[in-house]
Amino acid sequence: MPPIELRSDNAASVTPEILQAVLTANDGSALAYGGDEITARLESLVREVFEHPGARVFPVTSGTAANALSLSALCPPWGSVLCHQTAHIANSEGGATSLLTGGAVMVGLAGDGYRITPRTLQAALDSIRWGDPHHSQPAVLSLTQPTDFGTLYSVAEIEALVGIARSRDLRVHVDGARLGNAIAALGCTPAELTWRTGVDVVSLGATKNGALSAEAIVVFDDRAADELVYRTKRSGHVTSKMRFQSAQLLAYLTDRLWLRNAAHANARMAELGAGLERLGVELVGSPQANLAFAALPDEVADRLAAADVLFHRLDGLARFVTSWETSAEEIAAVVAAVESALS
Repeated sequence: MPPIELRSDNAASVTPEILQAVLTANDGSALAYGGDEITARLESLVREVFEHPGARVFPVTSGTAANALSLSALCPPWGSVLCHQTAHIANSEGGATSLLTGGAVMVGLAGDGYRITPRTLQAALDSIRWGDPHHSQPAVLSLTQPTDFGTLYSVAEIEALVGIARSRDLRVHVDGARLGNAIAALGCTPAELTWRTGVDVVSLGATKNGALSAEAIVVFDDRAADELVYRTKRSGHVTSKMRFQSAQLLAYLTDRLWLRNAAHANARMAELGAGLERLGVELVGSPQANLAFAALPDEVADRLAAADVLFHRLDGLARFVTSWETSAEEIAAVVAAVESALS
């Protein structure tokens, strides 16, 4: 068997449906910079999928761009973005948000399960010297769904956090790099997990779930969308041949492909988690989406790597990530390899 890829869902290949959509879009000419018919169809589909008649969509090339541009349209330069202390926007995006907002401060909050809790959010807001120009003023609450450790916010938890944020006029962003995995796991609709809870802007991930360097910003607030018209262009993210990004996103959202891909990845992770727990491997929480972190001694991790199982080592833990193309046979082989490495 070839090496089994569990390092990242970014390492997976592109789905056949999305590759075909790119080929289909490559027929003839089309207006540049999003003036094409495919991009127009994408916005109509986004409004249908999210059940929001005024939703607007901005295709971009990376999740970092989606997050930083989203937040730049929500946060002034003197403001701050409140997020969990483990959030990707605070730890893994090279200060992109501070760059594109013109200086906004990232404030990491604690919270069990890698999630912000109502208590920690309220305490953070209560500690601010509001109206004092010596201190950055919180302007945005950003939630990662699922978190970078694979845990989920329920719809009710998001509603509670949004209510607290709104009490201080904060706007709300969701980093949805794996939003499809969250929706599939929670069994809710895209609308229920986003704008119906009060979310203003979503970074909608696609690359991790089968696309080819295509992400989207989905906006439910016209004021933010009007800014993004200019901010996406100024940052170099209004691509000339946008039809090829839009075609991918159109295929991604058609016939629930994104949710079917995500459900598949989640199911494989559930199998892996159950197998590891059966072997007595300590997991950092129970996998809720398509990520798992396991406490493996170095010598066990070394043996597993030697068996051609590809995974990341982070802070003494082994991180496993399943994708749309991970097979049940591969998961069974990984569990068998772990059992052998343990013995």
